[in-house]
Amino acid sequence: MSGYLVSDNRKVTTHRFMEMKQKGEKISMLTSYDYTMAGIVDKAGVDAILVGDSASNVMAGNATTLPMTVDYMIYHARSVVRATQRALVVCDMPFGSYQVNAAEGVANAIRIMKESGCDALKMEGGEEILDTVKRILDAGIPVMAHLGLTPQSINKFGTYAVRAKEQAEAEKLMHDAQLLDEAGCFGITLEKVPAALATEVTKAVKCPTIGIGAGNGCDGQVLVIADMLGMTQGFSPRFLRRYADLNTVINDAVGHYVEDVKSGDFPNANESY
Repeated sequence: MSGYLVSDNRKVTTHRFMEMKQKGEKISMLTSYDYTMAGIVDKAGVDAILVGDSASNVMAGNATTLPMTVDYMIYHARSVVRATQRALVVCDMPFGSYQVNAAEGVANAIRIMKESGCDALKMEGGEEILDTVKRILDAGIPVMAHLGLTPQSINKFGTYAVRAKEQAEAEKLMHDAQLLDEAGCFGITLEKVPAALATEVTKAVKCPTIGIGAGNGCDGQVLVIADMLGMTQGFSPRFLRRYADLNTVINDAVGHYVEDVKSGDFPNANESY
């Protein structure tokens, strides 16, 4: 079954990412962390699924992404891969899995790819992790970079506010993007940066940019699935568009179920053996 506006059912690859940018075709990306949701998202026609370390918040209830481990990411990514036929599956490398040194980063990258079956990895940071990125690329593993607001560095920044509003930080972001692009990254996520800067970066690099809170000048967009479906409450940044209100839908369904069980209405004769 084809998804909305999707006529090409070929498996999306990193090469197709580059093709889409060259053709001016916007890239759609959403997070998923489990088999059931990934299957729905994939059939709906999304181009890429990010197995984000945001699972730390969405699935485990942690305040930050820092507690996620390589083992947890492999578990979630493996579940998503089993359900996905068309979308490119990108898995986050969690905090601590590549910051110590390049050798450890390569070892963890290889392990995630081998044990999860995902198509590519995503890493937060710029020039400071460039050597590790290059080593992972040299190992034959596709890498998507991540610049701007980097949640794994929340304790360094102390805030989730928009990044690169000042000239010095904006210049560093542009410099980092160009270095990562030249190194061979197949994409760059730009999170919570001014739209004008994201547009400049998009024009300056060959690889596609995927924005989240970075305006419409990026080559594609990504959102956290639980946020865009309205499952989460109390999180309403400017960049978030809610496409459903599943919190209300699920709450009502569960409430009706409880009522029917309490009243003895469920199960009825037709629902019994």
